[in-house]
Amino acid sequence: MSQTVAIITPAYRAQTTLSSTVQSVLGQTHGDWQHWIVADDGFDYAALLAEQGLNDPRQVFLTSGGVGKGASVTRNVALDQLESPYAAILDADDRLKPQKLEKAVSALADYGIVTTALDVMTDDFQHLRYVGDGPDRVLTPGQHKWVSLSMDAMVVWDRRRGDGRFDPAMSNMTDLEFLLQLYRTIPQSFHLGAPLHDYIKRDGSMSNSKDVTAGMIASKQEIHRRLLGGHYGLAEDAVAGLIGFLNVSIAAEAAYGAALAAHPGLLFEDHLEPMLHAARV
Repeated sequence: MSQTVAIITPAYRAQTTLSSTVQSVLGQTHGDWQHWIVADDGFDYAALLAEQGLNDPRQVFLTSGGVGKGASVTRNVALDQLESPYAAILDADDRLKPQKLEKAVSALADYGIVTTALDVMTDDFQHLRYVGDGPDRVLTPGQHKWVSLSMDAMVVWDRRRGDGRFDPAMSNMTDLEFLLQLYRTIPQSFHLGAPLHDYIKRDGSMSNSKDVTAGMIASKQEIHRRLLGGHYGLAEDAVAGLIGFLNVSIAAEAAYGAALAAHPGLLFEDHLEPMLHAARV
C-alpha cells in the first residue's frame, strides 16, 4: 500500500527561505514523499533549487496562476491535483525535523489526522519555546487547541478519510478552519508530543499591528460563528471546547498590544497560555 505523503508548500517571495525548507524535506527518514512547491509570485523555484543543488525528482512545481493570490488559493491548487493517500502542509519558511514524516505515517495507520508539537524559532533558527510538547495522545476536536495553542500547519492527514480546501475568504486562522473540515469525518486526531515541526516566528508575526489584530479577531469570530451554526457537524462537547478556546483567544488578541508594549518581544503563545490556564482552573 502506498505511503506517499504529498507535502504542500506555497511559495511567495520565498527565495531566501525555501532552501532550508527543502533541505528539511530531503532529510526525511521517510523517503516516500512528493514535495509540491506552488509559486504565488511567478518565480521559477525549480531553477533556483537546481542552482543550489537541491532539486529532486520527487519535487513537483506548479503556479497559483497569479501573483499574491494568497496561501489558501495556492495550497488549493495542489490539493486539487493530489493523488497520494497522505498530505502535509509545510510553509516556505518552516522546516520538518528528520523524523516528522516517519512518525506521522506510522500514526496514520490508526488515525486519520496527526498533529505534532512545534519548535518555535526565530528566523535564524534560534529556539524560542515549544508548543504542544509532552506525551503522545489522542485528542478530540474540542481538546486540540488547548494543546496546540499556536498555528495548525503541522497537520498530516489521510485524504481517504477526510479532506477539505482552504478558505480564501478568511484572512487568518485558515489552518484551524481547514482542520475543522477534516474533523467532519475524522472524529479524533493523534498528537505527537515530540517537537517535529520548526515554526518560524518572523519579526512581523511578533508585532501586533492594528490590521493584524483586527484580521485575527475577525477570523476567530467567523470560526466561532460557524461552530455555533453547526457548520462542521461536530459533537456538542467538541464545539464547547473550541468555543471556550476561541473566547479566551479573542480576548488575548485584544489585550496583546498592551502586553507587548509592556514586555517587548513577548510571544503571543506566552501571552495566551496563562489565560488558557486561568480559564480551566
